[in-house]
Amino acid sequence: MIRHILATLGFVCVSLGVAAGYAADARADAQMDGDQKARRSEAEYVMPAVKLLRADGRTVALGNELNDGRPVVLNFIFTTCTTICPMSSQLFERFQHALGPKREKVHLVSISIDPEEDTPARLRAYAKKFHAERGWDYYTGTTAAIEAVERAFLSYGGDKMSHRPLTLVRAAPGRRWVRFDGFATADDLLAESKHWPAAPALALAGR
Repeated sequence: MIRHILATLGFVCVSLGVAAGYAADARADAQMDGDQKARRSEAEYVMPAVKLLRADGRTVALGNELNDGRPVVLNFIFTTCTTICPMSSQLFERFQHALGPKREKVHLVSISIDPEEDTPARLRAYAKKFHAERGWDYYTGTTAAIEAVERAFLSYGGDKMSHRPLTLVRAAPGRRWVRFDGFATADDLLAESKHWPAAPALALAGR
């Protein structure tokens, strides 16, 4: 009898734990999917002539990375962030998954704002956490280069702890940037993709 009661109590505790887990996931999804819709605007930005270090170890010119013909979706992250960055990265993960076989024709760009800590190796590990596939690249660089990029996109907050959720989208080189201040959703990005060129360029050879 006692054994039966203990087993029942154990089942109830497990059930409550599972329910709590589902509730936590639901709350996270609700927050990410936007109880408060991200503010959309359009702008033009002048990119600085800087070189960044991609997670594969290659030094690359930012201009070349952003102007290879593909639509660009860009955010700023750092790997030890426990608030904004995981949610922004989950957004990219969801969006890339939703693109399906077209994912390589869209360039997802995540730039670390903590270059002192975020080495290419750490960025590669972080990318695996969010199941980043071909077409989603991570970048670090010198402090000066990263700050120049942040300032160019009007996102510089003074230090890594002062950054805000921001997603930047551009349909093609020469087009205006779409700016989402706040937590954008995968649906927001999919809606933007409907205005992109029908046949964006494929990823550059050798990437």
